[in-house]
Amino acid sequence: MDEETHMGEPEPEPGAGGPQRVRRRRTTAGGGAVMADVARRAGVSGQTVSRVLNDHPRVRPETRERVRAAMRELGYRPTASARTLASGRSRTLGVISFDAARFGPAATLAGINEAAQEAGYLVSTIALTAADQAAVRGAVDRLLGQGADGIIAIAPQRSVGEALVEADHGRPMVTLDKSFGARFPVVAGDSASGARQATEHLLRLGHRTVRHIAGPVGWIAAEARVDGWRAALRDAGAEAHEPFFGDWSADSGYGLGRRIAHDPDATAVFVSNDQMAVGVLRALHEAGRRVPEDVGVIGYDDIPEAAHLLPPLTTVRTDFTEIGRRCLGLMLDQLERTPEPGVRVTIPTELVVRESCGRLFPGSARQAQG
Repeated sequence: MDEETHMGEPEPEPGAGGPQRVRRRRTTAGGGAVMADVARRAGVSGQTVSRVLNDHPRVRPETRERVRAAMRELGYRPTASARTLASGRSRTLGVISFDAARFGPAATLAGINEAAQEAGYLVSTIALTAADQAAVRGAVDRLLGQGADGIIAIAPQRSVGEALVEADHGRPMVTLDKSFGARFPVVAGDSASGARQATEHLLRLGHRTVRHIAGPVGWIAAEARVDGWRAALRDAGAEAHEPFFGDWSADSGYGLGRRIAHDPDATAVFVSNDQMAVGVLRALHEAGRRVPEDVGVIGYDDIPEAAHLLPPLTTVRTDFTEIGRRCLGLMLDQLERTPEPGVRVTIPTELVVRESCGRLFPGSARQAQG
């Protein structure tokens, strides 16, 4: 049958003039109106309907309202594919995430999703466990295959950044923690400044030096926190012991905390994230080292549980939700506006003082003078 009939209506019986077929407007597979129906009802071209769908400024208000009225009358609901055809974009963004169970990446992803929803974009996320180039390139290819307009990479390791540079795809990209030679816009928390604040606070309390449990080698934020810790000790003329390197987990913090607990000269420790700090607190407790009376402890991230530990944990707060929202903003700049080249946005940190580092270290020179 090369002419369309009313779906659900029987064809008239053939008469003397042969079969009579009743023409109907074209429908989608689900029986709903399509863009061509809207154009006919509104008396405009299909291109004008496309412009109205995408809020194009070059549509007269009365024409825009006539098209929207036609959509309402026909019950037209534009699908994602219709919007893609109309705009050349899918309004879908890809996100590549690593270690997504940790607080920082999870909170950042929540911020991206929240801002994307407000902007009318969908988010497709791929969480990788491996940071090798093959895995990263595969994730990029999959997201582009899904029609992603751009990619946001929560790229905490140098190897990830190098793989992203190699996966040259020509689509907008935003990364976290490092710009990789200003290739992509970047959003990052000020890890070096946060580490400096934590270390300086412990020194002001009268500790002669501060030990450090760092994150894994090759992680950009971990390296920046080591740099901030070293700089604070150097400026204070304090001895800098070699840092211990953990893997972000409470288990690694516990193991390294046991080593610190058995060193009587260790009276203060700055830990590169709160999960490891939880392990440190347990190790110190088991060794009979009181916090903060014997050892002051500061963590990093301000996880929701930090205020409820015993003692409540002093920590460095980063607004990961804001990092996610700013990532989305930089992506929209590339897609919908004229972006500035080499943009780097730094989110400031805040030291949240609780009970785990005390007001003044007992036995310090400052206390003796008081």
